Amino acid sequence: MKVLLDTHLLLWAAGAPEKLPDAARKIIEDPGVELWFSAASLWEIAIKRGLGRADFRVDPRLLRRGLAENGYVELAVTGAHAVAVDLLPPLHKDPFDRMLVAQAIAESITLLTGDALVAQYPGPIRQV
Repeated sequence: MKVLLDTHLLLWAAGAPEKLPDAARKIIEDPGVELWFSAASLWEIAIKRGLGRADFRVDPRLLRRGLAENGYVELAVTGAHAVAVDLLPPLHKDPFDRMLVAQAIAESITLLTGDALVAQYPGPIRQV
């Protein structure tokens, strides 16, 4: 099974695993799961880090390298993903979360999220 982690779960998996919900930890540690991260999450981290957000202090370059070294697969943002956002109902205003949802739908990858609002979107989304 392919699993795309939302940005917060990705940050916690990489740097604060004690913050992960038990259900997320179980999925992430499952050897049968292929873990993916989106370039959109790195973009979000870079922007919010630049704005001084305390919950986005990680260097996105180091995070990307560490994820790759630990077997995560990077998902690029494509034009198909960008236009797929247009088909989403207006449930969530965060453009990064909307991109992750569009990517999960377009690529048939399960999006793992802790956000109840994101989990309301149709498609392969699982709230933990």
